[in-house]
Amino acid sequence: MNDVETHYETLLASRYVWMHGDFEARTRDESALLQALGVGAGHGATAIDLGCGPGYQSIALARLGYRVTALDSSARLLEDLRRASGTLPIAIVHGDLRDCARHVPLACGIAVCMGDTLTHLPSRETVRSLFRDLAAVLAPGARTVFTWRTLETELGGEERFIPVRADTARIMTCFLEYAPDCVRVHDLIHERDGATWTLHKSSYTKLRLPLAWVAAEMSAAGFEVETARPGAVAALAARRP
Repeated sequence: MNDVETHYETLLASRYVWMHGDFEARTRDESALLQALGVGAGHGATAIDLGCGPGYQSIALARLGYRVTALDSSARLLEDLRRASGTLPIAIVHGDLRDCARHVPLACGIAVCMGDTLTHLPSRETVRSLFRDLAAVLAPGARTVFTWRTLETELGGEERFIPVRADTARIMTCFLEYAPDCVRVHDLIHERDGATWTLHKSSYTKLRLPLAWVAAEMSAAGFEVETARPGAVAALAARRP
């Protein structure tokens, strides 16, 4: 496993839903974001959620009327999705994002890659390959939606220590170390068992992906960029001509 997969397997996957708080509220937020980016009612069209995690976007898409293929490399997160999805039309696939081309459904109407999935890829060249693969398999008129933390703004000093979530039994903090093209993320989770606190820790690397770079690479892959929304969490929507 690469360091991202190891990090999720050994530390984050079992705590991921807790980290994000209320599952239903997060799903509603993702639904509102998708609609704000131009994703309307699916009317039975097909969609693929790349790096779906526990399924916030997959469930949002299914509720919008899409038949969804949900792809992720974490069996634990896919089990969370399986429990949450009920009878919604979501096909769950345990697989690698880098091999997405063979999992894209026929006549797929939309491909989404949201959260921080894009930054988990090992290099910018891998990101380029993903864009090219999607351009090769998506039909004309199909849309893509990406959201990700660009990590363009470099934090300094104590600002690199970021509180994530805390309750009476668990406290999570992350610490960031910056390099020119990536950030090393150290996740520190203290968990309480009676009067004893135990520290669980792991780290992994995330890419720094400026919005302008992603938009240029999507255009180079053959997509027409429709929306490029800046921010700490950037959003980009594009169409396959």
